[in-house]
Amino acid sequence: MTDASQNPAPSAKGKLARDLALYTVARLGLVILVAALIVGVSKLVGVEVPLLVAAIFSVIIALPLSLVLFAKLRTRVNVQIAAVDEQRRRDRDDLRSKLRGDDGTK
Repeated sequence: MTDASQNPAPSAKGKLARDLALYTVARLGLVILVAALIVGVSKLVGVEVPLLVAAIFSVIIALPLSLVLFAKLRTRVNVQIAAVDEQRRRDRDDLRSKLRGDDGTK
């Protein structure tokens, strides 16, 4: 059951996990950076902005900003999700054919 078609799946899943974690950390970092900017600028101006308000605004601001700033990483994650999904679909179809008694050779 260990043919060459099943070997790329673990590396694809590993790349997907790595890039998804990187994308998540990048987006969270952007939210923290924007919140720090909001709090910092408000202190420079002499206005007190609560941290919760700064966090809410930073999430709202970082959402569209991350779509632009991290477009390459997001696209890479989407491609890897499609590859893992396709591999899973092939494995499922292969298993179903084996359960039906088809050996796959014609």
